[in-house]
Amino acid sequence: MQGTVVKVISSSFYVEVNKNIYICTQRGVLKKNKTLPLVGDKVIVDLNKKVIEKILPRINEIIRPPVANITKGIIVTSLKNPDFSTNLLDKLLVELEINKIKPVICLTKIDLCEMKDDLINTIDYYKKIGYTVLDNTNTTLIKQELKDETTVFIGQTGAGKSTLLNKLFPSLNLKTGEISLALGRGRHTTRVVEIIEIDDMKVLDTPGFSSLSFLSYNLESVKNAFIEFKNFPCVYKDCNHDKEPECNLKKAVEENLVLKSRYDNYLNFKKEFERK
Repeated sequence: MQGTVVKVISSSFYVEVNKNIYICTQRGVLKKNKTLPLVGDKVIVDLNKKVIEKILPRINEIIRPPVANITKGIIVTSLKNPDFSTNLLDKLLVELEINKIKPVICLTKIDLCEMKDDLINTIDYYKKIGYTVLDNTNTTLIKQELKDETTVFIGQTGAGKSTLLNKLFPSLNLKTGEISLALGRGRHTTRVVEIIEIDDMKVLDTPGFSSLSFLSYNLESVKNAFIEFKNFPCVYKDCNHDKEPECNLKKAVEENLVLKSRYDNYLNFKKEFERK
């Protein structure tokens, strides 16, 4: 029987089959091959034995948080406590772009932040290059983004993912936490990854995190995930936009056609590969 993994706790896999939930283990050969079912996986289960027999091919997979077969990602991005970070935002955008998951940026804690020109220009830039940018007061628009999708909510710890989900769906009553003033970041409140199905929407609340590495990818895929870079093709197709002469992308940065922080973040990610 085919089902969907909707929650994982330790070695217990909660599988939905025809609206019923079965707590299953995984077949020994999957353990031997170190193939772990992820939340979102389509699987074949033996309902009598309560065992996952096979994991069906995935559309995509994210390592952190560990989820599969996601169609949309809401990047919950705090403007204050924790402070707005283009580095983390760009890493998350790269992660979703590589996995062909449509990103939506959702800004939180706008009331705590002074919207200075630099910040406004940065946000406007992401809109200009094609990203949907909403804030957490746009609940109607956010719900429209969730319709008929399997959506993962991701972002830095303390950014307000669970708070946003509670605002969208008050019946969830998800646990939320306070910001650690000493550390300047949030405390983890979400402990497990779980698919929550409401009407025609499937959403995932996930544990937050403060850092991310995508060294399992290759540099070319990361470069292509900066979607606006393709608008400035270079003389050499294999140009890495770093030390090469006559690089059109570097010229675009100098002419303020490409946001400098985006380019700087790309170079920082490139250095991660060089240190690998």
